[in-house]
Amino acid sequence: MSTVLQAKERKELRHSALKKIRDNGGIPAVIYGATVDSKPVFVSSIDLTKTIRAVGRNGVISLDVDGSKQDVVLTDFQEDFIKKEIIHVDFLAVNKSSKINVNVRLDLVGEAAGVKDGGVLQQPVHELSITSTPDNIPQQIEADISNLQVGETLTIADILYQGSFTINHEAEEVVASILPPRQEEEINSGEQQEEGHPDNEEGRETTPVG
Repeated sequence: MSTVLQAKERKELRHSALKKIRDNGGIPAVIYGATVDSKPVFVSSIDLTKTIRAVGRNGVISLDVDGSKQDVVLTDFQEDFIKKEIIHVDFLAVNKSSKINVNVRLDLVGEAAGVKDGGVLQQPVHELSITSTPDNIPQQIEADISNLQVGETLTIADILYQGSFTINHEAEEVVASILPPRQEEEINSGEQQEEGHPDNEEGRETTPVG
């Protein structure tokens, strides 16, 4: 059963109206989707936080807009980085039996054997695009890197089955790798030499002229 979140339609769309909503503890939002007309609404910031805690970032929410309920998922949000507050959210109207595309966080779990040997873990992919019915969207997808040795990579194909969804990435795409420790040292020392020695020489040559 979906968690219900109360929302009210926004009839006044001027900038001053948005400020008033936020000043009163609300968050402007938009409901959109293939089967609904895009509708501007607003929700309580406190209620939204409680709802996300209850259903998770990718959970199905029953949005009650002035008495009319619609199943939605939170697809995107804008944040004020200074105040660390959400200032706008997008809700995608969903049918629980229809599949949708969403992005889900990729979590690497375990401590890689190669890291214990001094290797450096690299994670080029932090989110995965998946196709799933709304009820089957996972909170996150986990990839176990415990057995990853220095010089080895983990690909999409190595991620174990974790539910009824399809990962929309090529099987050979790398999601984690362990760089050899020597390679990392060479890169660092090489950069230091390039920055330090020639710059100083150049500085000595150009200073008298300036």
